Amino acid sequence: MSAMDLTLERPQLENSELLLTNARIVTETEVFTGTLKVRNGLISAIDRGNTRAAKAQDCQGAYLIPGLVELHTDNLEKHFSPRPGVIWPSHPAVLTHDAHIVSSGITTVFDALSVGDIVDDSSRLTHLRTLIDALSETRDAGMLRADHLLHLRCEVSFGETLQLFEELVDHPLLQLVSVMDHTPGQRQFVREDKYRQYYQGKHNLNNAEMDAFTHKRKESALLHSDRNRKAIVAVCQARGIPLASHDDATLDHVAESAALGMRIAEFPTTWEAAKASHDQGLRVLMGAPNIVRGGSHSGNIAAAELASAGVLDILSSDYYPASMLHAAFRLASMEDNDYDMARAIATVTSTPARCANLHDRGVIERGKRADLVLVEPRNQLPVIQNVWRSGKRVY
Repeated sequence: MSAMDLTLERPQLENSELLLTNARIVTETEVFTGTLKVRNGLISAIDRGNTRAAKAQDCQGAYLIPGLVELHTDNLEKHFSPRPGVIWPSHPAVLTHDAHIVSSGITTVFDALSVGDIVDDSSRLTHLRTLIDALSETRDAGMLRADHLLHLRCEVSFGETLQLFEELVDHPLLQLVSVMDHTPGQRQFVREDKYRQYYQGKHNLNNAEMDAFTHKRKESALLHSDRNRKAIVAVCQARGIPLASHDDATLDHVAESAALGMRIAEFPTTWEAAKASHDQGLRVLMGAPNIVRGGSHSGNIAAAELASAGVLDILSSDYYPASMLHAAFRLASMEDNDYDMARAIATVTSTPARCANLHDRGVIERGKRADLVLVEPRNQLPVIQNVWRSGKRVY
C-alpha cells in the first residue's frame, strides 16, 4: 500500500443500507436540507429535499457533516499515563481513548506519539513500543470504532531520535511525521521565562536544577537538531510520508520548512510565520482549544486572529478531543471572519484528510466513505446525536 495515496480498507458491511433525511447536509461548498443514502459503507446518493421512505431516519433538521479527521492528538498518552507515576494497562487505555475520540465525532484519528523527548528517562521513551503494539493489536482485532493511524512526533534535539524513528518508519499505520524542537529560546518558547515557568513546574525543579536543565537542552540541540531534522525529512520524502513542521516562529523557520517539503505547519507561534506558511502553500494547523478558550495557553498567536485573516486551514483537538467540533462551530459563528459553516467544517474534515493523503473520506460526496456525524446545536453548543464510520453506527 503506497503512502502516496492511502485508501484504507473499510469494515465489511454486507448489503447494508442507511437512509438519512431532513438533515442540513454540509458539503465543502454549501449547506442544504436533503437526504443521504449509504450502501455498503459508501455514500451512494445525495438529494435535495426530504423523503417519506419508511426506512428513512428523520434527522429533524440537525447538521449532517463528514466524520472529523484529527491529525494531532496526545489523548492516547493521557489515558495510558493518567497521573504521574501511574501506567494503565495498554489495551484498555487504547479502548478508552477510542471511545473518547468517537464520542467527539472523530472517525479518523492520527495518534501523535513522541519519538524522543527533552527528558532522558521519559515514560514516553520507555513505553513508546508498548503503545504502538497495543494500538495495532486492538485495531487488527476489530476492537476500535474510529480509524486509528500513527503520527510520529520527532523531537530533533534528542540524541537518539533518529535511531528510534528509523526503527518505526516502516510501521504500516504510519502516515504522518512532524519534526519538533523544544529548545529554550526559540519556536514555542521564544521567551525563556515561559520555558522555565512551564518545565520547572512540570518537573518540580529548583532554580539550580532548572538552570542545568536549560543548559543541557541547548547543548543537545546544537549537537543533534539540524542533523536529525534533515535525516528524518530525507527518509520521509523517500517514502512519500507527509511531513509537518512544528512551532515555526520566524520567516527563516518557514523558509526552511518549505524547502524541506513540509505540507503542514503545525501550531505556528507568530502571525508572521503563519501568514508566510499559508502563502508558501503549507496548510496552517492550529489547536481547537485555542479557538474555544479564546487564545493560546502559551501566549502565542491566537487562532482566531489567523481566521480573521483567512490563513487558518486546519483545526486539531491537540489535548482535548471535544474541542474540535466545538471550535469548528464557533469559527462559523464568528462575525470577524469569512468562515461560513461549509468552510469551517472543512478545517476538521476535508482539508486534514487531503493533507494526509486520505482521499476516500472527509467530504459528503457520492462514492466516498460514509463517515458521518449528526450534530444538533443546543444553547450554542454542538451536541452529537450519532456517529457512523463506513455506514456503521459507532455512537
